[in-house]
Amino acid sequence: MRKNSSIAIICAIVVALAFLAYFTYQPIKNNLNLGLDLQGGLHVELQAQEKPGEKISADTIQKSIGVLSKRVDALGVSEPIIYPKGNDRIVIELAGVKDPEEAVNIIKNTAQLEFMDEAGKVLVSGKNLKDAQAQVSPGGEGAVVSLEFDKEGAKLFAAATSANVGKPIAIVLDGKIISAPKVDGPIPNGQAQIEGNFTAKEAQDLAVLLRSGALPVSFGIMEKRTVGATLGSDSLAKSVKASLVGLLAILIFILGYYRLPGLVADISMVLYTVLVLGTMAVLGAVLTLPGIAGFILSIGIAVDANIIIYEHIKEELRLNKTMKAAIESGFARAFWTIFDANLTTLIAALVLIWFGTGPIKGFAVTLSIGIIASLLVALTFTRYMLVLFADLSKNNKLYGV
Repeated sequence: MRKNSSIAIICAIVVALAFLAYFTYQPIKNNLNLGLDLQGGLHVELQAQEKPGEKISADTIQKSIGVLSKRVDALGVSEPIIYPKGNDRIVIELAGVKDPEEAVNIIKNTAQLEFMDEAGKVLVSGKNLKDAQAQVSPGGEGAVVSLEFDKEGAKLFAAATSANVGKPIAIVLDGKIISAPKVDGPIPNGQAQIEGNFTAKEAQDLAVLLRSGALPVSFGIMEKRTVGATLGSDSLAKSVKASLVGLLAILIFILGYYRLPGLVADISMVLYTVLVLGTMAVLGAVLTLPGIAGFILSIGIAVDANIIIYEHIKEELRLNKTMKAAIESGFARAFWTIFDANLTTLIAALVLIWFGTGPIKGFAVTLSIGIIASLLVALTFTRYMLVLFADLSKNNKLYGV
């Protein structure tokens, strides 16, 4: 009776995994972001515009890179490549940008926000801005940008509105008046709104600019071009093919050498692959060629975990333990070896994520996801499947002993 139950559960799991792989393939493919090396993107070179009496320094360029990074992150572009070039230029490379013109406009705008009185005196500036969010206008038509100032800005804004009751205060962005509402009364809570007959998209773009802060200098576009995949479609196809051949070779080897446990490992690999690629798609992680290398490396780590477990199980079986006792003991003995090895690799990957950029970061992200998925699958799913298969046969030869 127990044997029939195990057969039914195993069949149900295999069918469920087959359906999972089939039905998640297209969503994963559609939502998996490819890096600049695999799909191409936008290449922009900006040059700082020096004003009279103003010197462009390395510090100015680094501050500008920080602001530009925030703007690019707000665009939803993952793993951009941003770096200085020479003494006064910045290069930005973005993968898979759908609207290059819009991206460039948001990136290069200075976004210097100022509140001025009728005499042109600056009352509050964008440096005191804490947050900016796009919202539907109170009348339900169009959109507005709601502003929140920090403590210093709230005090300045309260003083400015108190001193200008009945008078207009101009909201100026990069020297252009966006709106000039009349002050009805003091505003002590440090909050304001920018109204300018914005569409929802225009309000969202303006909020992005204001949240990321103003650039310390103006930038002009020296070069803007769309670039193709740096590897080329032929190189990508060959890389994917090589990866599939390597994966297939691993699956055949482990099946032939470990027999029944090898079959369990192959089944586990299906779940592992869906978990890794599905997690990357959900998190919006970018898959680059180094990322593919990280994925293949993580597969090797997952297989290595299975090998350690199976060798311990074989040792326990040679001591004439029952199948289930050998499985439990084998997992117990293998746990800390697997955990320590994966933990040290994960720490190294996290360091690369923290300090790395572009392809290096892509490699580390994929490797980290793969390590975590490997631990989960090997120590839970694989263990459960082996116990189920142990109910079907007690023949040690099926376990390579």
